[in-house]
Amino acid sequence: MEWSTACPDWETRIVERRPIVPDPLFPDQAEEALAIFKGLRIVDVPGQPTFGEACEEFVFDFVRVIFGAYDPSQARQLINEFFLLISKKNAKSTIAAGIMVTALILNWRSSNLLLVLAPTKEIANNVFTPAMGMVRADPELRNLLKPVEHLRTIRHLANGSELKVIAADSEIVGGTKAGFVLVEEVWLFGKNPKAAAMLMEAKGGLVSRPEGFVVYLSTHSDEAPRGEFKRLLDLFRGIRDGRIIDRRKLGMLYEFPVKMIEAKAYRDPANFYITNPNIGRSVDPEWLEEKLAEAERGEPGLLQIFLSKHLNVEIGTRLSSDRWTGADYWDAAVDRSLTLEELIRRSEVIVAGIDGGGLDDLLGLCLIGREKGSKRWLVWVRAWAWSVVWIRRQDIATKLDELVAEGTLIRCVMPERSDTDLADVLSEDDGKADDEELTEDVRGVCDILEQVRDAGLFPEDEAIGLDPVGVSAIVDELAAREFDPEKNLRAIPQGYKLSAAIKGSARKVAARTLRHGGTLLMQWCIGNAKMEPRGTSAVAIVKASASDKIDPLAAMMNAVMLMTENPEAAGGFVYNERGMVIL
Repeated sequence: MEWSTACPDWETRIVERRPIVPDPLFPDQAEEALAIFKGLRIVDVPGQPTFGEACEEFVFDFVRVIFGAYDPSQARQLINEFFLLISKKNAKSTIAAGIMVTALILNWRSSNLLLVLAPTKEIANNVFTPAMGMVRADPELRNLLKPVEHLRTIRHLANGSELKVIAADSEIVGGTKAGFVLVEEVWLFGKNPKAAAMLMEAKGGLVSRPEGFVVYLSTHSDEAPRGEFKRLLDLFRGIRDGRIIDRRKLGMLYEFPVKMIEAKAYRDPANFYITNPNIGRSVDPEWLEEKLAEAERGEPGLLQIFLSKHLNVEIGTRLSSDRWTGADYWDAAVDRSLTLEELIRRSEVIVAGIDGGGLDDLLGLCLIGREKGSKRWLVWVRAWAWSVVWIRRQDIATKLDELVAEGTLIRCVMPERSDTDLADVLSEDDGKADDEELTEDVRGVCDILEQVRDAGLFPEDEAIGLDPVGVSAIVDELAAREFDPEKNLRAIPQGYKLSAAIKGSARKVAARTLRHGGTLLMQWCIGNAKMEPRGTSAVAIVKASASDKIDPLAAMMNAVMLMTENPEAAGGFVYNERGMVIL
């Protein structure tokens, strides 16, 4: 039997309000399940209507495609992983409850376990409470199913199976043998570094239960997607678009088409339906319009969170309350033509900043060029990371992979040692290793610096600003390449002593006299950064957590310190090229 779970024309379909999932593989199985689902009552809605009375067709499309993938001749679920990405308040938790109660009724395996995994107790209750209400509101179901409220469990009285709703923040997932799994609010699991192992454990029972399935439900994250959420989002997008062939997985992703995102068409109330298919029922369009207007009048961070939650617009730069003040304006200062070659061609002078921590950090390099004529600052950034970062910071591994694919992050592998061996070495010596073995990132940085020097664009003195901690290997390599450490390099004091660069660069970004390439690398680093007060007027940039890397942003601040001193290129007086007017 041949089938596809791709929907390459989804952008047209979603705008035209057509289904964005295929027809069920087994229509009879789909209709049997749908009849049960439609008969369940939604008890927290006035009048306690059934799903059949209260829902839009997209809900029934999703139920059909899940239960219609079951092949009764083989007792096997042919499509066994599903992902629904939808805006907040589209009855997602209630849909989750209905799907799992339907699965409990249809399940034929004795003493089977059906598991709903939620990231918190509150979200677990959001699923269990409507599920319990569906049972108690139906006389026939009361004779078949028994809710046990304090255990968040519904028992099947005929075959001994149980539907359990577990909060991952307080209860143990390990050892469960669930035949059916539903994971609620996957975006919150993306913030948990143990999420991948937890979900693998939760799904382990499907190995011996081929009739089972896994359903992921989520809104968008209130920050840039990360961790397991990012991995699943990329996977199901790829399957939907036809870039990844996996007939066992299917996504129903309510997102705006790319062109509408670029045109900011999501702000038009006429387009709210695209990511709110239940609009007019559980979603009030007037409320959305009112709250969008409020968010637009407020801080950019509040607007981004509103857009991510209620219009399913993915957040790029995270805008927290203690963010760097330039973050609000960063996305508006993009110049995507800024390659290294373009930077060299357009600049009259260039300075460099370098920042790097231990081996589980990034090594960041930033070049800032002063543009000929306009004198705007042009920012170009690269970073290097040793492969051990993927081991020690697994919660950001998918983000690092994305940056490698973008070409802004270079992954370095330690010679003659596996990643696991390297992790063992680092755990024994606090992240230190012999510099002689770790040169790939140093060579990469120095190759670029040498290219700029050979173009005659570095100033004669203090061309390269460095965080003085942990850069001895770079200093040695530059000296070997005929840079003069005493003359060409400058140690940049860190912490509150960078206040002038932190505040000054924010003003230039807001004025758009600083332009950058719009890379995901810097977008991520800026989202990871917090601005902390030091004394009465000074500030410092720090990272929000150990996994939140900001080294390229710190490198930019080092370069800003040099560019504020208005340097001139060693290759010649800048007016030799463009002339000067004598009054």
